[in-house]
Amino acid sequence: MPEVRGRNLYRLMKFICGTSFMMYGYDAGVLGGVLLHQPFIDAIGLEGTGQYTIPMISSSYSLAACVTSVVVGFFAFRIGRRGTIIMGNIAAIIGTIIQSSSYSIAQLIVGRCFTGFAIGCVSSAVPTYLAETGIDVGDRGPANAFNAIMLIGGVPVAYWVDYGFTKMQNQISWRLPIVFQAIFAVVSGGCMLFLPDTPRWYYARDRFDEGDAVLARLIDTPSTDDPRIHEVRRDILLAIESELEANASLHWRQFITMGIIDHTPLKIIRRLVICFWFPFIREWMGSSLMAFYSAIILKNTGASLGLISLLSGVQNIIFALGCVPLYYTIERTGRRTILLYGAMLMIVLMVIFIVLVAIPQNSAISWASIALLWFYLFVMGYAYQGTVWLYCAEISPLEYRHIGGAATSTGEWLGTFLNVFVGPIGFDNCGWRYWFWVLSGNLIALPFVYFLCPETGGKTLEQVDYLFSKTGVPAEIAKGQHTEEAWIEKVDEEKKSAEAVTVSVNAQSSGIPRRVER
Repeated sequence: MPEVRGRNLYRLMKFICGTSFMMYGYDAGVLGGVLLHQPFIDAIGLEGTGQYTIPMISSSYSLAACVTSVVVGFFAFRIGRRGTIIMGNIAAIIGTIIQSSSYSIAQLIVGRCFTGFAIGCVSSAVPTYLAETGIDVGDRGPANAFNAIMLIGGVPVAYWVDYGFTKMQNQISWRLPIVFQAIFAVVSGGCMLFLPDTPRWYYARDRFDEGDAVLARLIDTPSTDDPRIHEVRRDILLAIESELEANASLHWRQFITMGIIDHTPLKIIRRLVICFWFPFIREWMGSSLMAFYSAIILKNTGASLGLISLLSGVQNIIFALGCVPLYYTIERTGRRTILLYGAMLMIVLMVIFIVLVAIPQNSAISWASIALLWFYLFVMGYAYQGTVWLYCAEISPLEYRHIGGAATSTGEWLGTFLNVFVGPIGFDNCGWRYWFWVLSGNLIALPFVYFLCPETGGKTLEQVDYLFSKTGVPAEIAKGQHTEEAWIEKVDEEKKSAEAVTVSVNAQSSGIPRRVER
């Protein structure tokens, strides 16, 4: 079988990562479609349980993913981005088996915890894998937009599978939809076994030959002596050097200040803190709340019961469709612009929606509120679903990208857990006033992006480091005002150092820099 190379290799990587994220979306939505199905209730023993039982079953998945995201930061760098994705898919298969064979609430929750562990691994590693394997600057945006389409697309797939199977009144009607998620894990995990890890991870682990080989495959060149490989490797090693020099300024006390006090030259702590808070804020804006509880939300708008089931499926499709334009526009428009104007528009839409659900309902007002909600979800899918994953992967420093991925996933799943657990309780006790909580998330997002998030589009991952640098020259490099060669010469002049900036590969090599050392 011929080796897949070049653009075809990157397309394959995008498809496999997208399949993992579709499993994530499918798993998030599949249980919601069977929770009120009588054969499921009878088998699990939900009849007569308290009001906290269903939220706990749903949110145990999110809580497990949150805990996993914290733990995975301690070992993900050792096993790599690829290894973390494979481990997540294996755990998903185990969780699927436990859930689909459940005959008690406890067994179901254990299965949900396994799949939560799986999604914690996948969500922390996949965006990083896609960002680090993109060779061209314009690769990262469309790749992560495609990932978002697959993620949100998994939710309506789960809904419509549930919708079809729950027409039956037997045990297969809910067990088979749960089994179906294992297909995504088998495809993604099985294919990932035959793919390499990222060149940046290989270089960070001092595995230079493997890094060169992966770059040669991605660039589609027969020789590792290709000048393009030399250039990419040099940039990566320079970034590693800068980050290693910044290590001396790192201290755990600075994390307590949430990045406000950050003495590191490259603002490493602030960047990792942004990775945590950004997805948390997105969940605050109602992302998972609307995916998990679409039926409850539509019921509260005054829609008739006969329409709610059908409209829930349409709502999730609209959410997924919002991600499609992002694929074509993110590199032209830029991340910051999309995030800022998206938040502004969502604030306006949410204010109008709250007014509509607060006033006495009739048919016209109900349909208007549903239309507003769907427009809000479309904008959220476009502006925040894929862009946040991408932005957090881009701003994470290479030496700490596994921690950045873990922080992103932790923020995502902590926010999901809180909203999924509290959501139905909030709607029951507060009614339409609960939407002010969602509105406050949008109001927080606007200044967060404006003051803390510089534009990363059009720059390599290594140039993003310089956006947060205290010194002026690296920032000029990031803006394209100086070449990195000129910067290196200037640094050498200022330091008046005879130290070698790079170490030669070996006596047989072409002298390509292997590792930047001081």
